[in-house]
Amino acid sequence: MIKLTRFTFIIFIGLIFNSCEPIANQFDDFEDAVMYESLIIKEFPSKKTIKVMTWNIRFGVARLRFFGDGCGDRVIMTKKEVLLGLEGLANKIKIEDPDILLLQEVDIQSKKTAYIDQAQWLLDNTEMNYGAYASMWQSQVILADGLGRVNTGNLILSKWKLKDAERYQLALREDQDGLTKYFYLKRNVLKAKVEMPNNPFYAVNTHLTAFAEDDSTKLRHINGFKNILDGIVADGQNFVAGGDLNALPTNASKLDYCLEDQCENESYHSDKEPGHKPGAYFAKQIDGLSDLYKTYKPAISLEEYGANELKHFTHSPDNKLKLDRKLDYLWTNTFWSNSITHQEATTLSDHIPVSALWDVK
Repeated sequence: MIKLTRFTFIIFIGLIFNSCEPIANQFDDFEDAVMYESLIIKEFPSKKTIKVMTWNIRFGVARLRFFGDGCGDRVIMTKKEVLLGLEGLANKIKIEDPDILLLQEVDIQSKKTAYIDQAQWLLDNTEMNYGAYASMWQSQVILADGLGRVNTGNLILSKWKLKDAERYQLALREDQDGLTKYFYLKRNVLKAKVEMPNNPFYAVNTHLTAFAEDDSTKLRHINGFKNILDGIVADGQNFVAGGDLNALPTNASKLDYCLEDQCENESYHSDKEPGHKPGAYFAKQIDGLSDLYKTYKPAISLEEYGANELKHFTHSPDNKLKLDRKLDYLWTNTFWSNSITHQEATTLSDHIPVSALWDVK
């Protein structure tokens, strides 16, 4: 970790607040998303049933251990490593052939992933045509550990044109000081209208807080996500929505993952570290998704999850391949069928894609 002297710290802060270009992007509450197109546009007709898939792709680096994610200490991946990870993702996407793809942890020309624009790369190497992107962390330079330029966020990919794509800022963490908030993740909800001929609908994607330790941030994020869905329904429209909610189903049988998530040099629930590891203890907010379950249709119902919990786990910590919890979801205001948790994809990310068929109304 880079340590700044008091003098260099003061100079650094001066640069932040007096430069014409902000070092770390500060987003408005509402702004347009960044739009993408594939180099070659494929023609797809309107469908009565479409396939939707959500996937946290872990910056396209598969199960490599790295700083800031799990227990790794590497900061910069090679281009060869990143392309290998992206090729694995693209192959799985082509096999599953979704019509709408909701992706989280997508890097856009970030130093740690060899400056590859992963949104454009995935468009050009799959059957998807159009994309909308909303950054959750964008900085010209992160000094810590040489991380450098960072731009990572949420991406909607579609076979049909996207219109009116918008980024909605979610609440910042309540347990951080002002300087930390300035550089920290800016969680958001990404919404886009899918212009499928004769039957347009909305796609919504999000990635909610994992590590906030205060009592309100995660619930505010869940409610912010639900408010976007409520607004679509209030306008008489239909939606498919999903993402990495970093929350457990309300009937989950296990709530404490501190031992599973601890690194080699950590010892939670001991005299050395008696507390809980951030992001690994869910008991305080186990009811967080209750309103979503009551209001909208999940791809995996609570009844199905309760009966076959192991079958629907979507996350495995660090570089371990044992799935142990569900964090990833699909929702709609109508109905799903043929919902699948793709647990065969454990080597491609620390999250598992979830897909389902949606009957277009």
